[in-house]
Amino acid sequence: MRDSSLYRFSLWLHIVSLLLWISLLGLLFAHVEIQIEGAAGWAENLPTWRIEKSVWLDLFWGGRPMTGYHAWVFSFMALIFHLPVFISGRFSLKLEGRVIGSLMLFWIIEDFLWFVMNPAYGIGAFCGESIAWHKHWFLGLPCDYWAFLLGAGLLIWYSFRPSKRSKGAS
Repeated sequence: MRDSSLYRFSLWLHIVSLLLWISLLGLLFAHVEIQIEGAAGWAENLPTWRIEKSVWLDLFWGGRPMTGYHAWVFSFMALIFHLPVFISGRFSLKLEGRVIGSLMLFWIIEDFLWFVMNPAYGIGAFCGESIAWHKHWFLGLPCDYWAFLLGAGLLIWYSFRPSKRSKGAS
């Protein structure tokens, strides 16, 4: 018989550990991007291709330009977050939900920390007036953050829900 209090403790420890790990990754990658981009965010001064205007960018990208830098770095990070799936050789919808939810949360944390730690910005400049590439804001945060937080929260919650098989198991 499973000790339910020990199970709940280990579940919460797993969730907290995951959130701390994602935060650490976001912190480290924010520093990498600060070194790469400096004060000019959204790859403004990088030698990369850019698509500035498109209905698709407005719809799926918050009106921001699509750059070669972002195409490659987003693809790379998606593959990195999926690496444990390929190492373990196990796939499930719950695991995929956890991976995608974690990736979404990573990008919010990384983006926010980019502003907080960037000497050209700081927490005081985290607002729509100072950040041209975050075009839509709600309650003091870019709208993308709200959408990603909701999506990440739902996916991570789903990934930690006990399966129907394990509910009846003792």
